[in-house]
Amino acid sequence: MSFRSSVFDSDSEYKQLRLIHSRDSYNLNPIITEDITWQIGMMVEVIGVTKRLRTVEKTGRLDDLLLSVVDETMLQVFREAGTKAIYDYLENKYHLKREEIAEKPEVFSAGLERLMVSAAQMIEKLILKNLYRKLGLKFEEKKGYEFSDYIKELRKSAVVKA
Repeated sequence: MSFRSSVFDSDSEYKQLRLIHSRDSYNLNPIITEDITWQIGMMVEVIGVTKRLRTVEKTGRLDDLLLSVVDETMLQVFREAGTKAIYDYLENKYHLKREEIAEKPEVFSAGLERLMVSAAQMIEKLILKNLYRKLGLKFEEKKGYEFSDYIKELRKSAVVKA
């Protein structure tokens, strides 16, 4: 398993973390550190903290984070084979590639609903809770909001805690 060292922007809020594994150590983005520590049980040491606000680019970091959270949540619930089957279904029936989920949350939501009926809302809520948690925000359900509405709201706010 290989880890890449993260580059922190000077305008972002982050905890500089070091993953300690035998003789090697890696600086990691805190967004992925939580997942790594519970998955492989390695020791994490905080080596510095800087607090600032980060502007999320409309088609940049938020989209990358959303896609990562969708992958993570789907793998937690459906494991690898089930997740692959869902992505294949979305691509074949809705012409939605995995990489386009962040750009087209309405299509993603419609495809999940068609495939899973009422279970789709539970999956979407799990994805949203995980996304908000990784952004350092509290997820609150809003009456009349759909999956894509929460994503649009995050895009509009543009400034989130990292």
